[in-house]
Formats: sequence, structure tokens, C-alpha cells
Amino acid sequence: MATSSRFGRFLFSLLVFFAIWIAFTSSLDPQELIVGFVFSFISAYFYSPHFNQAGLKNLSPKKVWYLFVYLFVFFWEMVKANLDVAYRVLHPKMPIRPAIVEFRTRLKSNVGKLALANSITLTPGTLTVDVLDDRFFIHWIWAPTDDEEQAYREIAAKFERYLREIYE
Repeated sequence: MATSSRFGRFLFSLLVFFAIWIAFTSSLDPQELIVGFVFSFISAYFYSPHFNQAGLKNLSPKKVWYLFVYLFVFFWEMVKANLDVAYRVLHPKMPIRPAIVEFRTRLKSNVGKLALANSITLTPGTLTVDVLDDRFFIHWIWAPTDDEEQAYREIAAKFERYLREIYE
């Protein structure tokens, strides 16, 4: 393993841990930042060999941009799904058509598939039941069809477009 690769993974781990620290503490107080940097450094020292083989390549401007856009898309889809589920729960006839639908993902990386599965599960009205290779099994509160391609378009395509750019 090359030294630069090890250093890249260490630096990437340090930046990620430090960003998480800042997000959790919501503070830019110098004492908080120093403590956070120390703990991030220690965590990165021990964890970076296992963190990510790509190292700093994950911080390319293109990937960061797609991550930023993806977060907006994800939050927008989550708001829409919350409103849809609220409508279905509050409607006197409770219009639901639950089903488990299957579709194939176009993502190749396991981390990308994990991010897609979590994005689907975190969106109200859908739950990732299982993932087998490239097949996803999703419990959907409103399944207008059993068609695999339509289920893919309505559930996963909006996320997958960005996740492919981020993780592959």
C-alpha cells in the first residue's frame, strides 16, 4: 500500500470525522473545534486503514456538487412523501394499496446500493425489505402498478441519478 494512499485515506477520514463533529456540536467555539479535531485525529488514525480505498478522490468537486444536489433532491422527496402519507392517513377512506414491488438497480457499488436502500427507507411510504445483488424489494404504501420499470422510475430513479455520480 502506497504511503500517499494511506495518507489520503487518513486525511479524508480526518475531514469526515471533523465535519461530523461540527455538525453534531453545532458550534464553532475554538474549544469545541480543538477537542473535535483531537478526537477526529485519533479516530482517523485508528480507523482510516478501513475507511475508504479511494481516499481524497471522494472529495472531487464533481462528487461534492452531486452530493450537495442529492441532499436537496432527497429532502424534497422526503417532504413530498410526508405530505402524501399524511393525506392517506387523514383521508376518510384511507386510500392505500400496499404491495412489495421489485426492481433492478443500475448501481454497481455496494456503498451506492446501501445509500439507495437507506434513501428509499427514509422516505415515508416506502421501506426497503431486501436487496439481492441488483434487485431491490420495496414495501410501498401506494403501489399503482406491479410494473418493475414504473416502480423503479417512481421510487429509485430520482435518487439513483445522483448516487451513480457520487459512488461510481
